Amino acid sequence: MAITAIRRLGFIGLGVMGEPMCRNLAQKSGLPVIALDRDPQPLARVAPFGVVAAADAGAVVEGSDVVFLSLPSGEVVRELCEGADGLLARIRPGQIVVDLSTSPVDITRALAAAFAQRGARFLDAPVARTRAAAEAGTLSVMVGADVAGFDAVRPLIATFASDITHCGDVGTGQVVKILNNMVLFETVVAMAEAKAIAERSGVDPALLFETLSKGSADSFALRNHGMKAMLPGEFPERAFSVEYARKDLDYALRLARDTGVDARGARTVDGWFQEAIDAGDGARYHPVIYRRIAAR
Repeated sequence: MAITAIRRLGFIGLGVMGEPMCRNLAQKSGLPVIALDRDPQPLARVAPFGVVAAADAGAVVEGSDVVFLSLPSGEVVRELCEGADGLLARIRPGQIVVDLSTSPVDITRALAAAFAQRGARFLDAPVARTRAAAEAGTLSVMVGADVAGFDAVRPLIATFASDITHCGDVGTGQVVKILNNMVLFETVVAMAEAKAIAERSGVDPALLFETLSKGSADSFALRNHGMKAMLPGEFPERAFSVEYARKDLDYALRLARDTGVDARGARTVDGWFQEAIDAGDGARYHPVIYRRIAAR
């Protein structure tokens, strides 16, 4: 399957992570970028960097050789691709679609097969780390693709990522990303439990987390979700919300069921997520589950 020479780029979805990724892509790739989002504000913010707003998804496909997607869920990705005037209806042989979203593995592989029938590639490249990392261009990206597809898009992904891992064929990037998030969520629950226990035992939580950071319990989650969110009690909206986190956790639980793994830890996290949503915290940064754990 030949790959079209890459001269023009498209980007669909300029949300919390998509906007800085699109901006870095436009600034560093040296290629023209056409973008689409329902909200005109992020499109206006990236316009000074040479990004041109598209009228619809069809215009993005027609005006680019590689199309990046950064959307809320795999279900939204599938709808965009399979709609009556969606990406599959407009795709050309040799084009590449790169899904930066976190999407279910079965949807990813089904879409890849559908694009392959039209002589195009659909790759999964979900991203990890924070919005600050997206701004700085230091995301971690896990790619599921054949070697030719990976080699073609890696220099483009490098405009917004410092760590790029080729995980295997299509779908494997999603497997690794989904499990990354599952481990993160379970770690956040452990930190919330530890903080609540420390407080009730007369130990300063700041001292607890600082001491944990010097030992074997140290982690990215501790230094970011624990020290920067749980300690000050800051759980803003428009961050990685409980609702989005639960969507990703559902993908992990689906994988567990499909592979016959008894993922009890993940199911426990799901229970805390549901309690946070029921308490009205679904739109807040997901470490807000600490409030529910501490309230028991």
